[in-house]
Amino acid sequence: MPRVLELIEELATFEKEEDAVEITTSDLENDGFGANPKFTCFVSELDNKIEGIALVYMRYSTWKGKILHLEDLIVSEKCRGKGVGTQLLDAVVKHAKELGVKRVSWEVLDWNEPAIKFYESKGADVKRDWNVVHLDEQGIENYLNKL
Repeated sequence: MPRVLELIEELATFEKEEDAVEITTSDLENDGFGANPKFTCFVSELDNKIEGIALVYMRYSTWKGKILHLEDLIVSEKCRGKGVGTQLLDAVVKHAKELGVKRVSWEVLDWNEPAIKFYESKGADVKRDWNVVHLDEQGIENYLNKL
């Protein structure tokens, strides 16, 4: 999981959110491999080094039922264009089929055109008319303080 965390931090830098990663290697180990795993993590190796990950977990859709959420598909910068992303997305879609889910869903930044083109080339429907909504820890506190 230390290498997985390195890739997560690389993604945060790419997304101009260098200081946003709060998770630790211990968190990843405990949450991914504890008694009640919170996620599944696929990895791709090149030359015996993890160069890509896809982290997924189950969600529930009020319209569809069980869906699989792809939290992040990360490929190290030096290995992009070498088939790592395809290998990881293939694994996620096969996993989704095995789980019998109705949908795989994920987000992509609107300025990340290479990722958008990659996903569209695989048949994904990029919903450009939806906005992602978050309440972070401070937002939760602010919300509750107004009750």
